[in-house]
Amino acid sequence: MRREHAFPANAVHAALLILLAALPALLAGCDEPKAAGAPAAPPPPQVSVITMRPQPVARTTELPGRTTAYTISDVRPQVGGVIMQRLFTEGSEVKEGQQLYLIDPRPFEAQLKLAQAIKAKDQASLENAKLNLARDAALLPQKLAITQQQYDTQHALVSQLIAQVDADAASVDTAQLNLNYTKVLSPIGGRIGRSTVTPGALVTADQASALATVTQLDPIYVDVHQSSATLLRLQQELAAGELESGGDGAAKVTLQLEDGTIYPVAGKLEFSEVTVDESTGTVLLRAVFPNPRHLLLSGMYVHAELEEGVNRNGMLVPQQAVSRNTHGDATVLVIGDGNKAELRVITAGPAVGDQWVVTRGLKPGDRVIVDGLQKVRPGTAVQAVAAGTATANAKQS
Repeated sequence: MRREHAFPANAVHAALLILLAALPALLAGCDEPKAAGAPAAPPPPQVSVITMRPQPVARTTELPGRTTAYTISDVRPQVGGVIMQRLFTEGSEVKEGQQLYLIDPRPFEAQLKLAQAIKAKDQASLENAKLNLARDAALLPQKLAITQQQYDTQHALVSQLIAQVDADAASVDTAQLNLNYTKVLSPIGGRIGRSTVTPGALVTADQASALATVTQLDPIYVDVHQSSATLLRLQQELAAGELESGGDGAAKVTLQLEDGTIYPVAGKLEFSEVTVDESTGTVLLRAVFPNPRHLLLSGMYVHAELEEGVNRNGMLVPQQAVSRNTHGDATVLVIGDGNKAELRVITAGPAVGDQWVVTRGLKPGDRVIVDGLQKVRPGTAVQAVAAGTATANAKQS
């Protein structure tokens, strides 16, 4: 048989009174300072900062473009005839004035000889007429052997023969020129393409189809298109003094080729179109590049980087230090009063390498957090060290 024990009611009541009496002491003990040897509060997080300082910043813009030959010349015959020889290798370099084709010269040689013979005949007639005129001039004062009318007729004949000899000389020059045109010469120096005719082909003067095309590739043009809005902005910044011209010469231009390599020679901006393309809202810009090794061929797609100007008081901030708020505004964390992180809204301009150009929101002397951003929030007290110092300490540790 199990025996059950019960606590007296007065004993329970006494225990409750004892607990209530001890409660103030227990609560007071919670407010007492920690005993000696307890762990101290952690130090503020360490962050790397850079100090904003004005510096000259070259402003550039990258635009797609295509290469264009400096000069293109179609080779066409200026006289008709049969092609007897082709005197060049397709795809080779030719010089200005180099002979490319030979048209059958025999018909033109015959024309030249005929023109020379006619001139010689008329020249002899002129010499005879001049002698007769001289004799008539001697006899005219006597008024017996010759009349005034006969003298005037002889004088007119001399004048007529002089004109005829001049016309004959022009015919000789024309015949000689046509004979020279049987040697088809290169109008410019450059690289010649394929030939559209072979020996034995019949060609005509000033025909529509070209015999070949010569292209000058050194130097070479690069045509890019820039928006008219960007040009207006640059003009306004230059007028306001925010940008300075890149020098007394033309703006410098660099190229990136289709395979991603950088073209080793810089070019310069040479020409800007005076009208805006209504369909695209852009303006044509043309740069010229040296091309001694003919790495650039006409029609290649390239990326051109143009110098817009120099901002003498520009400020740069690393891209890793910039984030965006919910409104899409660019923000950075700076060290404010009491070494506390402070959120600052900035205006970021174009990129320069791995940095942004800051146009508004920062001033010289501001310390911007560039490393350790994940450790802090706005209002957090931090321990700021220079970015280079923080890297050195990390290596030593």
